[in-house]
Amino acid sequence: MPTPMPAPYFVAASSRAAALVNIDPALLAQDDFVAAFTGNAVPEGAQPLAAVYSGHQFGVWAGQLGDGRAILLGDLPGPEGRMELQLKGAGKTPYSRMGDGRAVLRSSIREFLCSEAMAALGIPTTRALVVTGSQQRVMRESLETAAVVTRMAPSFVRFGSFEHWTYRDKPDELRQLADYVIDGFYPALRGAQNPYKELLAEVTRRTARMIAHWQSVGFMHGVMNTDNMSILGLTLDYGPFGFMEAFDVNHICNHTDQGGRYSYANQVAVGHWNCYALGNALLPLIGEVDAAQEALDVYMPEFERKLDELLHAKLGLNERHEGDRALFDGLFTIMQASHVDFTLLFRRLADLKIEQAGSEEGVRDLFIDRAAFDAWAVGYRDRLRLEHSDDATRRAAMNRVNPKYVLRNYLAQQAIERAQNGDYSEVAKLLAILEQPFDEQPEHEAYAALPPDWAAHLEVSCSS
Repeated sequence: MPTPMPAPYFVAASSRAAALVNIDPALLAQDDFVAAFTGNAVPEGAQPLAAVYSGHQFGVWAGQLGDGRAILLGDLPGPEGRMELQLKGAGKTPYSRMGDGRAVLRSSIREFLCSEAMAALGIPTTRALVVTGSQQRVMRESLETAAVVTRMAPSFVRFGSFEHWTYRDKPDELRQLADYVIDGFYPALRGAQNPYKELLAEVTRRTARMIAHWQSVGFMHGVMNTDNMSILGLTLDYGPFGFMEAFDVNHICNHTDQGGRYSYANQVAVGHWNCYALGNALLPLIGEVDAAQEALDVYMPEFERKLDELLHAKLGLNERHEGDRALFDGLFTIMQASHVDFTLLFRRLADLKIEQAGSEEGVRDLFIDRAAFDAWAVGYRDRLRLEHSDDATRRAAMNRVNPKYVLRNYLAQQAIERAQNGDYSEVAKLLAILEQPFDEQPEHEAYAALPPDWAAHLEVSCSS
C-alpha cells in the first residue's frame, strides 16, 4: 500500500497523457485526485502492488531488485488500449532494500517533462500523467522535498522480470510471465512454432528501433541496466538522462558512470548486450541456443535500417544512393571536431538552399572549422541535386522531423528551481513548448538557443 505524505499539493499534469486514460485533466488538480495520485487515498477498485525483478547493473549481476518505490494502482481503458498507472515515490515496498521509497521534486519533474517530450518527438516511451509534491523532507545528495510522479504504460514488465525467475531456477513462473506478455501484448506470436523465440526476436527489434530513435535526436538514457529495459521497447525510467548539446560521441550524461558504459557511443552495443541478457533468461523456454541466437541476430540489421531511415529524413533525402552512409559519417565527423550543438545543427540545416550561397550561414556559424563544413556542404548539395530536391519542400519535411525544442538540462533545472520555490508555472510552460517540438514558436525562441555557459557545469546522477 502507498504511504501517505503530509499536505500533498498539485505540481503539473499532462492533458495528452490524461486523454490516453479518459481523464479530464482539469480534475487532476482537485484535492481528491491529488490525494489519489500521491498515495494518500487508494481509488476504489484499485489493488496496489509492487513487482519483483532482478537485473544486471552496469554489466554486473545485481540479483533481486524490484519496484522499490513504484506502486501500481491498476489500469484504465483508453483510445489506444489499456494503460497501467504507477505511482513513483509513493513509499516503501517489499523491494525497497535500503531505500526510503520516496522520489524528490527534482527527479519527478525531470521524468514528467522528459516522458512527455519524448512522446511528442515520436519516440517510444512510458508516459507521465501528473506530479504531486509535499514538504516532507528526504535526504539525497542534499535535503530535498518529496514528490510523486504518476507514470503510465501498457506494461512495466522489464528484461529483469524474466531474469529474476531464470536465475532462481523457477521455470514455471518464467513460463507464466512469458505467456502473460505474449497473450497480452504480442498475441500474433501465439501461433508461431516457437513463440518464445519469436518473443525474443520482436523485443530485440523494438529495442533496436528505440535506440535508433535515441541516437537520431541525441538522447542519452544514462542507466541502461537490464531492469530499466522495457519488454515493449519503451524508453523506461528517466534518471540521469540528457540530450546532446556540444556533440561528443563519447559523452557520458551520468556522472555516476565513471567508466562510460552508458555513453552516447555505447548505447547501441549496450542495447544489444541487454537483449542477450534477455535471451539468456528466455533460453529455458526457447530450448536451443541457436534459436535464441537467430532471434538476437535481428538487432543490428534492424538498428541500421531504422537509423538509416531516420538520417535520410533528417537530411531531407527521399532516395537512397550509394555514398549516403559516407555523407552521414562525414557530417558526424565534422560535428565531433567542432563539438557542434546537435539539435541546432539539424534544425538549421533545413535552411540551406542548393543554389544560393550564404543560405547555410546559420548552420555554418555553429562550426569552429568552417572550411570543413564548407567541404561537406559541397557534397551535400551535390547529393540534393542528384534527386532534384526542391528547397521549400525539403525544408518543410526536415522541420517535421528535426526538433527545434528538446528538454535541455538547463531548461529542466530552471523549471525545477522555480518549483522548489513554490512556482510551478515554468513546468507547465516548458511542457507546452515541448509538446510542439517541431513548431517554430517564435515567442519561445529563447528556449531553442544555445545553452548558457553555466549549463556546461550541470551534473546529473543516479541520485533521485
